[in-house]
Amino acid sequence: MVDAGLIVGVPLLLIGAALFIIEVIHPGAFLLIPGSVILAAGILYLVVPSLLTDTIFGPAIVVGVAFLATLATVPYYRHIAPVHRPLTTIPMSLEGETGVVTTAVEPDNMKGKVRVRSEIWSARSDRRIPEGTKVRILGGEGVSVRVAPLENHGTP
Repeated sequence: MVDAGLIVGVPLLLIGAALFIIEVIHPGAFLLIPGSVILAAGILYLVVPSLLTDTIFGPAIVVGVAFLATLATVPYYRHIAPVHRPLTTIPMSLEGETGVVTTAVEPDNMKGKVRVRSEIWSARSDRRIPEGTKVRILGGEGVSVRVAPLENHGTP
């Protein structure tokens, strides 16, 4: 007869290991934490199956170990998780970038336009900036950016 710990423990180990491998291949898939929880449960079922299956404390032990596995995994995941720029551009995220004026920027209005990366933004400035001038993005509000001409870069 096959041991109940093997019937439950081995599949849990295999599933947990598979989740770990997927996370290593594709970091950021958020599989590390569930993988560690399932792996810990599988180890428990292999090491102490009678404690888990023959007592009323079995489910509580599994939940406790799952909680500890999660606590142990979160700092590691923060270390390996990929860090990337926001997928949506907002004016504040453009601060420090450079762009080119595509429609002259006039003081106190948002009719001026600036190309930053591959996007066109409404631009504001405290002075007139002619078309073709390279500018630095100083910040942004709402749907517009504040710009200033780059030093030593006039119109083309």
